Amino acid sequence: AERLVSQGDAYYCYCSPERLEAMRAEQVRHKQPPGYDRRCRSLNQEERARREAEGITPVVRFKVPLEGQTRFNDLIWGEVVFENCTIDDFVLLKSDGYPTYHLANVVDDSAMEISHVIRAEEWISSTPRHILLYQALGLEPPQFVHHPMILGSDRSKLSKRHGAVSILEYRELGYLPEAMLNFLALIGWSLDDKTEILSRKELIDSFSLERIGRTGAIFNRDKLD
Repeated sequence: AERLVSQGDAYYCYCSPERLEAMRAEQVRHKQPPGYDRRCRSLNQEERARREAEGITPVVRFKVPLEGQTRFNDLIWGEVVFENCTIDDFVLLKSDGYPTYHLANVVDDSAMEISHVIRAEEWISSTPRHILLYQALGLEPPQFVHHPMILGSDRSKLSKRHGAVSILEYRELGYLPEAMLNFLALIGWSLDDKTEILSRKELIDSFSLERIGRTGAIFNRDKLD
């Protein structure tokens, strides 16, 4: 985070939680998209020193470009483009010194040489932030894959109210590992339009990220039974 500040890609923000809460309430009242208003983005050294003399411990925010676009290629969705003006200056380091998910995610994935980031489609909106961080740190971004969510019978996000959602619960109910593996592999992915049972080896040999569908898959308990 300090490196990003020193190279001009991040800055210290001294806004209090009370001010941020009031700002968000005002944005909601005026039907504006929520986001930081960049009040501290251009503070000079004197203004920073005054706030620190008051005992205010800042957070570190990323300085998102005000113009242009951030784009990435997703193995399921193809090219995804975000206007930079729609991305707020997100927090990298909290006032207690702990990194946020966004910073830790990028640094850890790079350190572990992660080649593919595979996660639910609800994280697509966070990806331009991660791309910008990779670029600012001079790191090569991984390949992103955002798969659809598994949905309940009412097409809402699968949760406890739909019944058992943990693999451990299904194991306790007596479902065989091979049956669960086959069932889960074929939710949102298919080898062709007729094959419904595949061995573990066949799944390993046949599976490809490109064949994952874009539509949220329904968790059909009757089919599992």
